[in-house]
Amino acid sequence: MPNITNTPDNKDCQTCSLTFAYNEISLLYDIAVMLSSTTDIRESIEKGMRMLKRSSYLDRCTLFILSDDKTELELYASIDLTAQQRKMAIYKLGEGATGLAAKSAEPVVIENIHNNINYLNKMGTVNTKSISYVAVPIIQDDEVIAVISANTCKSSVMDFDDVVRMLTIVGSLFGGTLATQKKFAKEKEDITELKTYYKEQALSEYNFESIIGRSSKMRLVFSMLETVAPSDATILIRGETGTGKELIATAVHNLSKRKNAPFIKLNCAAISETLLESELFGHEKGAFTDAKEARKGRFELADGGTLFLDEIGDITPSLQVKLLRILQEQEFERVGGNKTIKTNVRLVAATNRNLEEMVKNGTFREDLFYRLNVIPVNLPPLRERYEDVKLLVEHYLHKFMQEHRKQMTFAKSALEILLDYPWPGNIRELQNTMERIVLICPNGTIEPDMLNHVLPFNYQKLHMPVEPTPILESEVTTVVTQPAPRLTKTSLLDMEKESIIQALIEHRGIQTKAATQLGMTARQIGYKIQKYGIEF
Repeated sequence: MPNITNTPDNKDCQTCSLTFAYNEISLLYDIAVMLSSTTDIRESIEKGMRMLKRSSYLDRCTLFILSDDKTELELYASIDLTAQQRKMAIYKLGEGATGLAAKSAEPVVIENIHNNINYLNKMGTVNTKSISYVAVPIIQDDEVIAVISANTCKSSVMDFDDVVRMLTIVGSLFGGTLATQKKFAKEKEDITELKTYYKEQALSEYNFESIIGRSSKMRLVFSMLETVAPSDATILIRGETGTGKELIATAVHNLSKRKNAPFIKLNCAAISETLLESELFGHEKGAFTDAKEARKGRFELADGGTLFLDEIGDITPSLQVKLLRILQEQEFERVGGNKTIKTNVRLVAATNRNLEEMVKNGTFREDLFYRLNVIPVNLPPLRERYEDVKLLVEHYLHKFMQEHRKQMTFAKSALEILLDYPWPGNIRELQNTMERIVLICPNGTIEPDMLNHVLPFNYQKLHMPVEPTPILESEVTTVVTQPAPRLTKTSLLDMEKESIIQALIEHRGIQTKAATQLGMTARQIGYKIQKYGIEF
């Protein structure tokens, strides 16, 4: 092999190569430092492109980002385009040299842009000095995420191999910065969405301490839920409005192995049909008029955790079909999208409707009902939890006294009125009533007449003590010669106790029948039995 190192021309070439290599390293160093020291990623990338243009004589440096659905390349940064040209610069995957570079994951070089059909020139007029075009894919985690491209001129100091190598290195720097930005943006989005949609609950282990209830029926509910909560089985909570279905769902989540994952809630009756589908499954950008950006639905947000759907009986037949599919397949598509999304969600549903009757009427799918009704939980109304009413009254009295900085107690007769009231609105009605009492009544003892404004009018007329109507002397037409036996409070109580015992004996201890005979409610007779210590 001839020795070529001593020739003057080769010495000049070596010097030129070393100078070029030094300039290249210096350029890459400057771009890397700039990317790491600024927060505006787009601006820093465009500054890097200007540096690349000045030092390497590259024209029209442009960065395209692959869309989320991986079908289009959208312009992200450029230094030589007008606003109008930027709008036009969109390539489908595989379209032109730019789209081909993204699809093949290989650099594409067009030596002469003036006679090659793959140079589409969507960005408009090109510099007359430009003769070639190079598009290089940017790859992260074995996937193309973007394409960096540039035009070269006759005055360029680099050949095609040098241009490809330079764009590959610079593109890698840009890609790493973009990937980091995307990661931070996703984390920020997740945090924002969770703050919006996810009401954080206390995640420490407890056995329903936040639910007030010592009655036998509630103890049965607690016992069953402690058994089934650790599983992933779907639970259907049945009960009247205000019986505490959401509290039960929260307790189920906190007792499950998903307790450290999201607990997402949605009231299906509170949202219109058109919005409910988007709330459940999310939507893609442009799916409907106001869909200005893609948005995750509740099933996506609850991935790995628990989703509580209240008022499940109110969803429409079309949504019932989609809900059935996600329960069976654990997958769905966003509104306006075609990408199938997998999810791992434990569903807890609740309703106050008679789903069996709805199935018979054809307004609720039978197959969906059986999918939901894996573990049925029936919450008793408050009128069947007589033992819990006093606990709830005391709890909410204490809570609202603290909130409103007041001190008060119930007179025994006033408390008995509250204990006798049937509470058709259940716990929610009792809670609201207690807050009204604390707000309206003055500090001190709460007397029966103070309840006039907090209980229904008809109930007040029947149960509030009334003053006896005075009898005028002129209205007395009969002279009583023999004094009537005086009924004391003790004798009246004895008579009431005796009548309750007799009614219970006649109906073999069945309280509801005994109450009907005496003109009482089941709650009232239960209270009287406890009050008099009647054993049967």
